Amino acid sequence: MTQKVALVTGSSRGIGKATAIKLAQEGYDIVINYARSKKGALETAEQIEALGRKVLIVKANVGDVSKIKAMFAQIEEEFGRLDVFVNNAASGVQRPAMELEESHWDWTLNINSKALLFCAQEAAKLMEKSGGGKIVSISSLGSIRYLENYTAVGVSKAALEALTRYLAVELASKNIVVNAVSGGAVDTEALKSFPNREELLQEAAEKTPAGRMVEIEDMVNCVMFLLSDQSNMIRGQTIIVDGGISLLV
Repeated sequence: MTQKVALVTGSSRGIGKATAIKLAQEGYDIVINYARSKKGALETAEQIEALGRKVLIVKANVGDVSKIKAMFAQIEEEFGRLDVFVNNAASGVQRPAMELEESHWDWTLNINSKALLFCAQEAAKLMEKSGGGKIVSISSLGSIRYLENYTAVGVSKAALEALTRYLAVELASKNIVVNAVSGGAVDTEALKSFPNREELLQEAAEKTPAGRMVEIEDMVNCVMFLLSDQSNMIRGQTIIVDGGISLLV
């Protein structure tokens, strides 16, 4: 049982899908998690299997702790280990603060924040068995900057980044390294739910000091660096990948 295994939540599309495929290219067997897009999950699995790697597909809403526990039970049964956990699955209601309802808040915080805590608890148990592992979460600039209609998601990502720091310290003794990657505006399917998507993309394209928007590949490259041995002494950090746009005040 020396074959390394990686779980990427929300890996039926976007950054999650690209990360899962990249990990497969690096030799990992992959656990694909999705909540709604079975078609996308199957397409991702097909690409990974074409690389000669094993795939386990698990449908689970990571905002539900019972579903999280069931997912990790499947991972343990199928592979008996876990080496990498990429906490990518995200959702959220795009509304101004004054229009948020309790159900919007709970939905967003459960999937974007609570999921990291309870997935990390289960992941750590499996990672300990093989001597350690890496956890990387995907955040966004809304955690530290105001973005229109982004209140619930921004707060959930701020919580995710704080939790990243706490987990990094508490899991260090188990040789588990925990970090996060925060992206500027990336044109993924998730961005289609933004009512102000076009303005966001236009602003990012025009104002980013690097001269272009952040692309999915930029995010994946940073995730892969944090999953590599080269980053072992980086702990509890949120690396911002935004071409410098957050530096403009």
